[in-house]
Amino acid sequence: MANEITVPLLPCRSIDEIEDFYTMLGFTRTYHQVRPNPYVALEREDLQLHFFGMPGFDPEDSYGTCLVIVPDTRELFEAFAAGMRAVHGRLLISGIPRMTRPRRRKNADGHSGFAVIDPGGNWIRISSARPAPEGESPGRLTTTLHSAVVMGDSHGKHVRAAQILDAALERDRATATPAELLEALAYRAELALRADDSAAAGDALARARALTLSDAERDRLAESLAALDDLEAVLRPAPRP
Repeated sequence: MANEITVPLLPCRSIDEIEDFYTMLGFTRTYHQVRPNPYVALEREDLQLHFFGMPGFDPEDSYGTCLVIVPDTRELFEAFAAGMRAVHGRLLISGIPRMTRPRRRKNADGHSGFAVIDPGGNWIRISSARPAPEGESPGRLTTTLHSAVVMGDSHGKHVRAAQILDAALERDRATATPAELLEALAYRAELALRADDSAAAGDALARARALTLSDAERDRLAESLAALDDLEAVLRPAPRP
């Protein structure tokens, strides 16, 4: 048989909270039920997600997750990011809910991936259908960065990922290229924000901004430079009313 459809059913604390979040990301509600059990169905093009409400449910304790395979992780990430910026003025990088950035995954055969952690604590893992193109052989710092990404983005252990990356940045600071340092420092700043360590985030961002890059490197690292802008927006004080 062909043309099967699988729809994940995921837990949440509040179906209204879930609906607001996914509407921000461009989803449309297709079903809503309060009694006898809270239930909401959401859809964005061919992507369908259903949720059931559990009073007293703690998102921090959630094991809910699903995998979504897409042709282009970058395109979907930018669409979700635009929705977040329109509502919140910035990306949601730390806490619950939040979203990670598309990165090559060492533990996924080189496929690019990012995750949306929704208000129910569910991990919606977005992965590319094809592996990312092979580039030059990675340097020592980049190899360690890939390991840190597995720890921080796949397993959600951002403190351990930061420890791995700190050791590598100290070890390789004199031998890594500016491009390697930029990508590692951008991720280190993101990990710091997840840990509510604004001082460490600010330090990593300052070090990244101080790097000297050629025009060609700036073009190649446009996504990483855009990530610095998003991180700085989180650190920027909120405007006074």
